[in-house]
Amino acid sequence: MEKGDQGTARQKGSAMIKDTAPTATAWTGMIPVDDTALATTDTGGTGTPVVYLNGQFATQGYWRRVIADLGPAFRHISYDERGRGRKSGTSADYSFAAALRDVDAVLAARDVGRAVVIGWSYGAYLAAHWVAQNPDRAVGAVLVDGAQPYDWLDDAMEVRIRKLFRRLAPVTTVLRPTGLTPRMPPAQQAETNIELGRRGRVAELRPVLDAIRVPTRYVLASGRSFGSRGEEQERIRAGLSAMIENNPNIKIGAKVASNHGAILRKDFRAVAAAVREIAALDHPS
Repeated sequence: MEKGDQGTARQKGSAMIKDTAPTATAWTGMIPVDDTALATTDTGGTGTPVVYLNGQFATQGYWRRVIADLGPAFRHISYDERGRGRKSGTSADYSFAAALRDVDAVLAARDVGRAVVIGWSYGAYLAAHWVAQNPDRAVGAVLVDGAQPYDWLDDAMEVRIRKLFRRLAPVTTVLRPTGLTPRMPPAQQAETNIELGRRGRVAELRPVLDAIRVPTRYVLASGRSFGSRGEEQERIRAGLSAMIENNPNIKIGAKVASNHGAILRKDFRAVAAAVREIAALDHPS
């Protein structure tokens, strides 16, 4: 952002995009969108808004350590996606496009003009797409071990994914009332995972990363985790540098010791540090 742009309103179509969100009181409730509603938490305050985008079947609770570390200097907005958690409603549409619409719906409902957008895993893909499409509404992005272009999906992998979710169905169905597993049929869970594989292909994701015009930091995990084979995840991470070398807005901020599944629990400080860095770039001293 140019210094002269700070503290001003920006024109987008016929609507004015405010650079700073108004003071908000803490709020928890349901935000209607399409045929469903999303359980949302907004800590309120006057700090830089941060919107948290969850892993594919995760909930907003995964961010609690990051939120606590950042503290009241930031305004934290988190929500459970369609059919996730204990309260968000189910839907006829669990597509990636619908998940992107949900970001807009939450920000509009909470009257936030601009925000830092942070996503883990599936949420990192959402964050990358959203900031690429909305540079005037994004302070910047933090992508936590996700949104790494790689052609890992083929016909055999699709079969493997469908089999995996069918095999897990007895367990995931029992756990649905706890909010630990999504309230989606196994076949739908598999399809969302397969769609993510398509979105992650180099030909699909690299143009998205090339289009990002706001400060963006990756926080990467190490090693493998549930669902990966051999060194799949490390190969994906290793290829990221070459994919982003031509975009000066994107940097690898940190690579931490924990694996994909544990990164928000064990290395939350590194994730919080990346958020602070992005926010500081928007408000230079």
